[in-house]
Amino acid sequence: MKRLIPSSLLGQVMLVLTIGLLVAQAISAVLLFQASENRRETAIVSSIAFRIIAEQNRAERLNSRLGDRRRQDNALRRAARRAERAQRIGDDGEPTLARRLRLGVETSEVSPVGADERRLASYETTLRDMLTMQDIIVSEVRVTRRKAAADPFVVNAIQMRPSAPPPDWQERTLLVASVERPGNAGWLTVRQAELPRGTGGITTILLQTLVILLVLVSLLYLVLRRITRPLADLTDRLDDFSRQPGKVVRLEERGPADTRRLIAAHNAMEARIAAMLDEKDVMLGAIGHDLKTPLAALRVRIESVPDESQRQKMASSIEDITATLDDILTLSRVGRDGSGRETVDLGKLALGVVEEFEDLGDPVTIAELPRIVADVQVTWVRRALRNLVSNAVRYGEAARISILRDGDTAVLRVDDDGPGIAPDRIEEMMQPFTRGEASRNRATGGAGLGLTLARAIAQQHGGDLVLGNREGGGLRAELRLPL
Repeated sequence: MKRLIPSSLLGQVMLVLTIGLLVAQAISAVLLFQASENRRETAIVSSIAFRIIAEQNRAERLNSRLGDRRRQDNALRRAARRAERAQRIGDDGEPTLARRLRLGVETSEVSPVGADERRLASYETTLRDMLTMQDIIVSEVRVTRRKAAADPFVVNAIQMRPSAPPPDWQERTLLVASVERPGNAGWLTVRQAELPRGTGGITTILLQTLVILLVLVSLLYLVLRRITRPLADLTDRLDDFSRQPGKVVRLEERGPADTRRLIAAHNAMEARIAAMLDEKDVMLGAIGHDLKTPLAALRVRIESVPDESQRQKMASSIEDITATLDDILTLSRVGRDGSGRETVDLGKLALGVVEEFEDLGDPVTIAELPRIVADVQVTWVRRALRNLVSNAVRYGEAARISILRDGDTAVLRVDDDGPGIAPDRIEEMMQPFTRGEASRNRATGGAGLGLTLARAIAQQHGGDLVLGNREGGGLRAELRLPL
C-alpha cells in the first residue's frame, strides 16, 4: 500500500486532488442520474395519468348522456369495440404495437396486476397524487413492470394482426397501471411503453471529469512545482551542509513569499553556523597552541627531576594530556579538513593498520580480504579503524579485522573476545568522554573519545558506526561506509 502512495509533496497533493475530484464527480453523477430517473418517472406517470383522466372524462360524458346503467354499459361496450378496431389499424393502414398501447384502455372487474407481481410503490404514489390533483378519486392503485411477451393484452393484440409487431417486441418493457374506480365500478388499466434511459448524461459527466482533471492537474502541477522545486534544492543543500559544514553556498531566493523567506532564513543560519565553526576552530587552535607550548616546556623541565620513578609518572601524565588534546582537536576538525577524498582499496588500507599494531606486538589478525574500492578520506578512515582496533586490543586482548560488502555499503568489521558492552550502554559508549573502564588511567581506559571520533568519521562519509555483542562473546564494531 505504501508503494502506491507518493512520498513527495507534489505527488501527494496531486493524488489527493485527483481522488477528491473523482469522488465529487461520482457524487454529481449519482445525483444527476437520480434527477434523470425522477424526470423519467414523472413523464411516464404523467402520460398514464393523462390517459386515465381522459378515459374517466369520456365515461362521465357518456354517463351524462345516457340515463341508466344499461345504456351506459352498452355505450362503453360500443366505445371499446370502436377503440379495438382503431387499434388494429394505424394511420397508414397498418397496425402498430405503440398505437395499440396508446389507444387501448382495458376495463375489467379484476385488476390484471396480479398479487404475486412486484409492484412499484413510487409510481403508485405519484400516480395517485396526480389523479387526486385532478379530482379523480380511486380506491386503489397498482403499477407493475413486465415484459411485453408476458402481458396478455399485448399478446392478444399481436395475435389479432401478427404482421404488425416490431422484431424486438417481446423484449420491450411495459408499465401496467391499474386503478380501481369507487363504487365497485371495476378496474381501469392502461399500458405504457417504458422510456429508455438516456446515456448522454453519463458521457457528458465523463468528458466533464476528464476536462476538469486535465485543467486542474496542469495548473496545480505548475503551482506546486514552483513551490516544491526550491524546497527540493533547499533539502539537497541541507544534506550537503550536514556533511560539509565548512562549505557555505547561498541559495537563490525563489518561489512563493513563504518559500523565499524560508530560504533566506536558511542562508542566514548557514552563514552564522559557518562563522561559529570558524570561530570554534580558531579558538581550539589557540587553546591547543597555548597548552602544547607549556606542556613541551614542562616535559623538558622534568628531565631534571632526580627520582626516576617520579620523572616517569610526570612524563606519562604530560603525554596523556597531550594525546587527549590531540583527540579533541582531531574530533573538532572532522568534516572540515581541506583534504579531498581518494579512491582506495579498503583491504590494503586495513592491512596497513594491522601492520602498525603488529610492529607494536599487539595480537591483531586480518581475514582474507576481497577487493572493495571506495572513495574516502584515507587519513580519517585509517584513524577510525585504528581507534576500533585499539579498543579491541585494550578491552578484548585481541582484534580480528574483516572487510566485506553489504549491498552498496562497505563494512570494516573488528571483533574481539572481551566482555562486550551492556545493550543499554551501547549508545552511551559512543558519546564523548564515556569510557568502559571507570578509572582515569589512559593506559586502561583511554580518554573516551575513540568511538566518538570513529562514529563522527563514518557519519562524515555518509555512513555510521554500529556496535553489537557477538553471540559467542565479545564485541563487534562495524564501520559502515557507503560505496
